[in-house]
Amino acid sequence: MERNLKVLMISSDRKVLDKGSAVSERMKEYGTLVEELHIVLLSDLGHGLKEKQLSENVWVYPTNSFINFLRPLDATRIGKKIVFEKKFVRGLSVITTQDPFECGWAGMKVAKKWRLPLEVQIHTNFHSPYFSGFLNSIRKIIAKKVLAYADSVRDVKTLPIYVDKEKIENAPIKFDLHARYPWRFIILAVSRLAPEKNLGLALEILRMVRERYPDTGMIIVGSGSEAKSLKLKVKSLGLEEAVEFAGWQDSLASFYKTANAFIQTSFFEGYGLSLVEAGLSGLPVITTPVGIATELTHGKDAYIYPLGDAGPFVNGVMDLIENNHKRENLRTNLKHTLESKLFSKDDYMAQIKSNWEETAKKVKV
Repeated sequence: MERNLKVLMISSDRKVLDKGSAVSERMKEYGTLVEELHIVLLSDLGHGLKEKQLSENVWVYPTNSFINFLRPLDATRIGKKIVFEKKFVRGLSVITTQDPFECGWAGMKVAKKWRLPLEVQIHTNFHSPYFSGFLNSIRKIIAKKVLAYADSVRDVKTLPIYVDKEKIENAPIKFDLHARYPWRFIILAVSRLAPEKNLGLALEILRMVRERYPDTGMIIVGSGSEAKSLKLKVKSLGLEEAVEFAGWQDSLASFYKTANAFIQTSFFEGYGLSLVEAGLSGLPVITTPVGIATELTHGKDAYIYPLGDAGPFVNGVMDLIENNHKRENLRTNLKHTLESKLFSKDDYMAQIKSNWEETAKKVKV
């Protein structure tokens, strides 16, 4: 395979530096497609990160910014230096960014400096009315400029992150949630604890379900800025004995495969990797119509309810508690539907390489 491309990636996913993580392994695989892959990682001094070589031709350079507002500026500075020192050649080089926001701004500045083509990845639905707040308003303005300048756009809906179907389906169960917790019916949420994930609604749903089925509990896997407020909400709803915050987990197989249902209450999603992992693990899903859920059929693949009213979600959960055959139908249908939509690894990697090759040809005059 020809590997004459040089790629500069601007990223904000710090898990790329975690040995053995899915992100780190994916970057190594991308390295097999190109001559060199250089990843500039948006980070702060407080994260304590160091430059690292992931493989023979993949390197990561944390920005180690003094404050987070300086991350894009530092990424721009580092990116320009890499392009110069590593001798990126026009026609054989690409700048790619993992979002059209802070990463996109930095990538655009580097691309403009050296007149290199820019690929922008989109992993979230920033057109959603729920993508709001002061910072996100600024991000929308940045995204408009970045996308107007970009030579190609890779949307996670058209080419999602590769999902290793066999690995998920064959992952061993190391423990049973029902042996750890006293609940008869366990609802699982796997998510960053962030405002857009709307986990407060999931807690409201649980409270209402427990009025009829008090032996129902919820496990929330993930970490994030909303952890404290969500724990306070649990207390205010009187759910201390019904909710477990499991924190971030590197291995999710035992959670997916021994829970009874998966819930996603997000305001918006780019793709919805957790839902896919849950579905491939054989877990019935209840979700808002976001990300890949918009491609699923309500009542056949999953229970899909609009935002704004907890009532339908509550009825959906209770329907699954009461009907084993409906749980079985949902999980079987969803697994089959997802399998039909997933790329094989070879096809996925070929598409990534093709995108980069085509983008590299778009040399700016």
